[in-house]
Amino acid sequence: MDKIKKTTCQNCSSKNTRKFGIQKNKLQTHQKYFCNDCQKTFILNKQEKNKSYPLPIILKAVTLYNLGHSQSQVQKLIKLTPKPSQKTISNWINELKTTAAYSRFRTKTQTQNPDEIIQQHTFMHNNLPYKYQIHVKKLDLLTKDNEKYQNLKHYLEKIPTNQFPHHIFTPNHSSVKQKLDRSSQTKFQVLNIKPLKKQNLANKLCTLALNLARTSKQRHEKVQEFMLINDSVTIAVEIPIYLTHDDLLYFKDHNFSLNPNDFSTPITGHIDLIQIRNNLIHVLDYKPEASKINPIHQLTIYALALASKTKLPLTMFKCAWFDENNYYEFFPLHVVKKKSIY
Repeated sequence: MDKIKKTTCQNCSSKNTRKFGIQKNKLQTHQKYFCNDCQKTFILNKQEKNKSYPLPIILKAVTLYNLGHSQSQVQKLIKLTPKPSQKTISNWINELKTTAAYSRFRTKTQTQNPDEIIQQHTFMHNNLPYKYQIHVKKLDLLTKDNEKYQNLKHYLEKIPTNQFPHHIFTPNHSSVKQKLDRSSQTKFQVLNIKPLKKQNLANKLCTLALNLARTSKQRHEKVQEFMLINDSVTIAVEIPIYLTHDDLLYFKDHNFSLNPNDFSTPITGHIDLIQIRNNLIHVLDYKPEASKINPIHQLTIYALALASKTKLPLTMFKCAWFDENNYYEFFPLHVVKKKSIY
């Protein structure tokens, strides 16, 4: 049996794995693997036990339902023979309702056209297409009872309009006199913090979403879209942000440990996901192999930019990066301001 160098064990994340036979059901044949480190077998993109239908079909059905389609409509939209029964679809929805928790909001969206629940716009930024998407219903539900969240709502709704400075995301534009700094490439002196490592519902959602990605290039998009449609707290994905020299001067004047002269501005970037939960705005980035990187600089820039544009205190923001196995979070305020000051 050949050793597979790039196949990661789904139990312990080791890459010391090898092929270990196959497993068949009515509609699919799965390659099995054996981990030499933890001595366990596993299947990539494994569907739920005792299910006759492929996991991507199950996830598609739940996603269509959470987009506002009825169960009978979901049955018609699934292109598969034999089609699952309506009762089977109902069982899938019930079994995944804890993870795909948007179903608890769904009764409030039944009268809404499914095509109107998600608004999407593709922008050419830095000569690349970015698909910005908002969950309109979730955004309304999660911001209506908090006046401060209205600032965030207004910023997100402004992005698709001509009031948003999309031109600064184009380095060759005449109004941009210098090369743009990308948030992912910007480095600055930070205070010494240790992010909290934990498990989060985002890990489970990511695990499911990766079953929908046919190539590694699709991973980001599939994770973003699956969480936007199916969880109960993600309100937008691929959000453009920018930080100006004036923003940096403001933070410096308020005792933040930022030196404006260390940056070429405007600094631009795109946040993978924004969530509202536990009375905080969560800035999330999906990072494959999250345990091997440390994007604290990048995520702090995201939070600073969003705080500045929404005129909200940085205390309202929390940042995290994650993959299917790990979740790391921190308060961006702790990165740029000493505790004795606030």
